[in-house]
Amino acid sequence: MAGISRKNRMLRRSQAMWVSRRVWQPRLVFWAGAISIGLISVLFALLADQAQALFHIITGNDGGWRFYLPLVMTPLGFVLCAWLAHSFFPGSQGSGIPQAIAARHLRDEDDRSHILSLRLVVGKIALTIIGLACGASIGREGPTVQVGASVMLQAARWGGMAQARGLILAGSAAGIAAAFNTPLAGIVFAIEEMGRAYESRTNGLVLTAVILAGLASLGLLGNYTYFGVAKDTVAFASDWPLVLACGVIGGGVGALFSLLALKAMRRIRRWNALQPLPRTLVVAAVCGLAVAAIGIASGGSTFGTGYTQARGAIEGAPLPAFFFVEKFAAGLLSMVSGIPGGIFAPSLAVGAGVGSTLGLVFGTAAGTAALLGMAGYFAGVVQAPMTAFVIILEMTGNHDNVIALMCASMLGYGTARLISHEPLYHALSRVFIAEAIRRRRAETGEAVKA
Repeated sequence: MAGISRKNRMLRRSQAMWVSRRVWQPRLVFWAGAISIGLISVLFALLADQAQALFHIITGNDGGWRFYLPLVMTPLGFVLCAWLAHSFFPGSQGSGIPQAIAARHLRDEDDRSHILSLRLVVGKIALTIIGLACGASIGREGPTVQVGASVMLQAARWGGMAQARGLILAGSAAGIAAAFNTPLAGIVFAIEEMGRAYESRTNGLVLTAVILAGLASLGLLGNYTYFGVAKDTVAFASDWPLVLACGVIGGGVGALFSLLALKAMRRIRRWNALQPLPRTLVVAAVCGLAVAAIGIASGGSTFGTGYTQARGAIEGAPLPAFFFVEKFAAGLLSMVSGIPGGIFAPSLAVGAGVGSTLGLVFGTAAGTAALLGMAGYFAGVVQAPMTAFVIILEMTGNHDNVIALMCASMLGYGTARLISHEPLYHALSRVFIAEAIRRRRAETGEAVKA
């Protein structure tokens, strides 16, 4: 009898837990947050595409006077974005991935709120769209990571959830998965890039967030591959020199991008320190003018994300031999200008250009070469080889090239480590951590004086 009574009590306790608000509220808020990330990502993607289309409509492609409008339009757009980011949305500058990484290292809730918040969700999306509408060589995928992390952190506040670091990780992974329709890449990105010290107890959070965000995205856009389906297959008997070249050269060029970006941004931060706003606007204007000049010189091919050019190369249309140099410069200038915007899509475009040029040298199919170039270059930029080959694999829907993409990614990563020892996103995240420490010390000093 005593055993039956004890079982009845346990059953009643279990039933009470299942209907308890304390148990269900955090779960419902978490699920709502993950679905919201998927919906916001889809809206962001549609608005970004419309912004790029608007830019091309305004500037035209017939070689008339409108073709030279970017010489005015792009610098003014850069200045506007930089001013709004500095004055109204501090913490929105750049990719957004460094902010999410920094937030995982910060312990104080106020420090996190300076770089992850719903206000920054609005600012990040709006300023990235403005940047694309004025011809900036930026992407929306990095910003989607900051958006996803911000939404999930806010869900943690509303739901009373304590696992802030795990939820930031889950929101970041959901953002990548929804932005590219690449659920596996979202998970790998969370493990490799966002959480170098990954905790197994966050598995459930990451998987659930990726699934729900992915379902929301699929519900609106359907199942699709970001770059279509790549039909070319690497033949190792004849293409192995191309695999080696794309890995080593692509990784070296990617590491050069990372190295130049970090050095330029450090010098710009030191120069801006004396007069932050005026000098920030000067840098934005100069970079915007240079991006416009490169875009006009390239026939307009370097404006925007580079998605059209990368997809064309994957589908077999070779890119101009020096496209990757022009896109490299436009992407670098857009990044160091300080305006909000990511480097994912522009990096993939540069990588496709590197591969396409090497394909011309080796006499290989443009589609094969573009895929390998993307893997090598992207792994060199972010120094995350697993994310590089998984994301390209999912974006092109061709699983015949798994080994070749792995080789190119690992070669790109190895080459990049020899040139630049600092992974780009993690080096930039330390800037936000240092700013949080300075702000905390300043507040403490003021409190003591008071």
